[in-house]
Amino acid sequence: MKSLNITISDVEYAKFGITNNELSFSDFVDIVSKELLRKNINAAVDAADTCGLSAMTMDDITAEVQALRQNAKSNY
Repeated sequence: MKSLNITISDVEYAKFGITNNELSFSDFVDIVSKELLRKNINAAVDAADTCGLSAMTMDDITAEVQALRQNAKSNY
């Protein structure tokens, strides 16, 4: 088995809720994956705000989906 040493700041250590100085690789991947997911969700929300999509109601979204589906059906 191989070992990998990673140095992180005390702030990051606390931010990610790490409670043990030794993590399995899968635990490390889970921590990194959750952080990437959080950043991507925030970026998507910011993009929706920028484009005005965050102001859409569920009825607006439903109408958009129905229009796209109808357009796809008529093109195939």
